[in-house]
Amino acid sequence: MSPQFDSLTVGDIVAERQVTLDRDSLVRYAGASGDFNPIHYRDDVAAGVGLPGVLAHGMLTMGIAAGAATDWAGGAHLVKDYQVRFTRPVLVDPQSGAVLDISAKVAALDAEAKTARVDLTVRFSGNTVLGKAQIVIGLD
Repeated sequence: MSPQFDSLTVGDIVAERQVTLDRDSLVRYAGASGDFNPIHYRDDVAAGVGLPGVLAHGMLTMGIAAGAATDWAGGAHLVKDYQVRFTRPVLVDPQSGAVLDISAKVAALDAEAKTARVDLTVRFSGNTVLGKAQIVIGLD
């Protein structure tokens, strides 16, 4: 069930979650998305192009972040707009993986359109990895 527009206040934290990615996650995402760039699953290729290790797909990180907001809102069908900037890579260690900390906060409300702009903060190892991550959710 979707939250009611009138119950929201700018500044409300509406979702928080922690997601762990492992190398298996990256391979499964590659299969689903068709993005088989080997920097997402082979250490030798990542090192060969000057990267410090295997990187998570940016779109995977973006999708995981959106999931925090859409789960709170009641489904992806409520999304009116979603934008991010990729600011830092997410390195996925072969043993420990990568832990993403995600927070979703109401940043703006539009009473006429009955929408909430939710700002997403996604951190990996204490650093923000998505900049200006904003999702607009339509509510009743």
